[in-house]
Amino acid sequence: MEPIIETHDLTRRFGNLTAVDHLNLSVPAGEIFGLVGPDGAGKTTTLRMLCGLLDPSEGSARVAGHDVAREPQAVKDRIGYMAQKFGLYLDLSVDENMNFYADLFGITGAERQTLAVRLLHMTRMEPFRDRQAGRLSGGMKQKLALMCTLLHRPQILFLDEPTNGVDPVSRRDFWAILYQLLKDGITILMTTAYLDEAERCNRVGLMHRGKLIRCDMPETLKRSQGAANMEAVFVQTVRAAEGMGTDDDKCSTIT
Repeated sequence: MEPIIETHDLTRRFGNLTAVDHLNLSVPAGEIFGLVGPDGAGKTTTLRMLCGLLDPSEGSARVAGHDVAREPQAVKDRIGYMAQKFGLYLDLSVDENMNFYADLFGITGAERQTLAVRLLHMTRMEPFRDRQAGRLSGGMKQKLALMCTLLHRPQILFLDEPTNGVDPVSRRDFWAILYQLLKDGITILMTTAYLDEAERCNRVGLMHRGKLIRCDMPETLKRSQGAANMEAVFVQTVRAAEGMGTDDDKCSTIT
């Protein structure tokens, strides 16, 4: 199967700093691919190049069959990009923000109404249509940003740490939405700082200092570490965190 996202020695330099260093990546359609790495690893720079927002210093990238450097507009027409700080208008309501972005994408009439209803239902945001974006919780803001990103029916979704700083319940809801989008045929490439989220991806790429150092399925990467992986599950989590557990506390350890 021909990859829907592909890079060949993709490189970006800022002066003497090489932010992305000869990155070779191949992502087939219908996959959730996660880029994982510390701050400064080059994840955001990679996404910006794949979206046609930043020219590569060297190498090439193709997204949805188009060269990102030579055909940036064709790429932008086929993708949705959700940055770490999405451009919501805090003084506008949920509906008004969605209408604004629908206008930008040229979505009108019955198509706009159908999409809005579907997205609001999928994200469970119907009760908050009239609430100003500035009065939404962090998780709700991310849902609104995602809805605005999806209004033009993109083939590919680029998400830059979409759940960073979001509470655990909202993170769970957000991932349920991503899996639904995957079923709808959308390919997702995301960056994340959370290892538990990386495990939910079909494949993971580990980046360090601009280089892709490993790329495989999460389970394969864990098995290749050559050491036992352990997970502790506590019923009384608060007492466990305080170091006050007793013999009566139920605890299971999985290797």
